[in-house]
Amino acid sequence: MIQTPYLLFLGDAPDQLAAKVAQGIKDWRPENAVGQYRMPSCGADLRLTDLTLAEAKAAGAKTLVIGVANRGGVISAAWKEVLLEALNMGFDLASGLHNLLRDEADLVAAARANNRSLFDVRVPSVAYPIANGIKRSGKRCLAVGTDCSVGKMYTGLAMDAEMQKRGLKSTFRPTGQTGILITGGGVPLDAVVADFMAGAVEYLTPDNDPDHWDHIEGQGSLFHVSFSGVTMALIHGGQPDALVLAHEPTRSHMRGLPGYGLPSLEALRDMVLPIARIANPACQVVGVSINTQHMSEDEAVAYMAEVEGRMGLPTVDTYRQGAARLVDALEAL
Repeated sequence: MIQTPYLLFLGDAPDQLAAKVAQGIKDWRPENAVGQYRMPSCGADLRLTDLTLAEAKAAGAKTLVIGVANRGGVISAAWKEVLLEALNMGFDLASGLHNLLRDEADLVAAARANNRSLFDVRVPSVAYPIANGIKRSGKRCLAVGTDCSVGKMYTGLAMDAEMQKRGLKSTFRPTGQTGILITGGGVPLDAVVADFMAGAVEYLTPDNDPDHWDHIEGQGSLFHVSFSGVTMALIHGGQPDALVLAHEPTRSHMRGLPGYGLPSLEALRDMVLPIARIANPACQVVGVSINTQHMSEDEAVAYMAEVEGRMGLPTVDTYRQGAARLVDALEAL
């Protein structure tokens, strides 16, 4: 088990979005976040206390968590001095990057010399089956996005938290490194061999009570040419009964793809619903989750009202407003 609490390593993250792993831990498991470590060029800030390694150690931090999700998931050479120093000072390291800690010989040697542990959470630990498409008992909700990193995980976590508050049967099912670090378990879906991705989602969301909801952590986007495959696996393996559309309206292009504009929410709805109904003919779109982090309160309220009027679906920012109206929509199914 990864030891808590954590020092969240932001490294040289160029902006807030690049630190989404650390942001998720800070927002959903604040008791595990002692502080943040930022290199001089870091453009992200979690509004946690900036700590040196020595200060974090004195404050009780046990694990340095790499909280950066850069394109390609690589361990930057610029980080190595800090990571090695952390191991030498008695920290464990945890990472959800594709570039595994265990594949870095200098980190392995330092961990061994200091009797410390390296945790790579983006490594499948189960021999997942190939999907069979058999209908499972229980209910499932999946957030799907117009782009990557628009708030799909936050939507699922917020809906699960609201259902738990109401005393309803609900489980958040992580499918990425941030969700796994928040909850302690799940499937690192984008690290699963492609033929087994949909089967891994079936494995993650087994038969359950008829009134139990699984909130499956969304990934990628059907419109993102780099990461559409993982989204398709979630849709077919998850067999969702309900879909929530997720969108960040202030973006000028798809993340990491300046040549591609964002699709409309209507285009997402019309694309995803026929695909979802291949695996679950009863699937419905129940709401819209808008990421308004770069909008003022008045701008956000006006935009969400316009979307709701246009699409006829409850539209909220789950970070600002919570997920009560989305859960109301699930209960009405």
